[in-house]
Amino acid sequence: MCPECREAPPDLLLRGIAELNGGAYFEQHEILEDLWRAERREVRRLYQGILQIGVALHHVRNRNHHGAVYMLQRGMLYLRPFSPRCQSVDVADLLAQAARILAAVEDLGPTGLDRFDWTLAPHVRLIAPPG
Repeated sequence: MCPECREAPPDLLLRGIAELNGGAYFEQHEILEDLWRAERREVRRLYQGILQIGVALHHVRNRNHHGAVYMLQRGMLYLRPFSPRCQSVDVADLLAQAARILAAVEDLGPTGLDRFDWTLAPHVRLIAPPG
């Protein structure tokens, strides 16, 4: 676990997560992109991964199959090193959700995203640090 993972989540991260959890995928992108660009430490990849999961859902909403698959795969790649938890984010749970979304998107194929089951939309959970 990187040392930054023990830190409290920054306010921008909490705001971005709230937007993502509310289905405001474009807005979460804007907030988390500001955080990601300003951060120079490795934890910036956590922010980038969360951002990309949200962008993937924006692509699903816009019926962009390739964009959705690509962003889900990249987002998961960035998130994996921070599992199971970082800055109170339940990364392991978000990875599991992203994998379910990816499977659903791949099953629907390029012409089926209008049938996406929005109950699968990600909900980032925050968990208290141990102790």
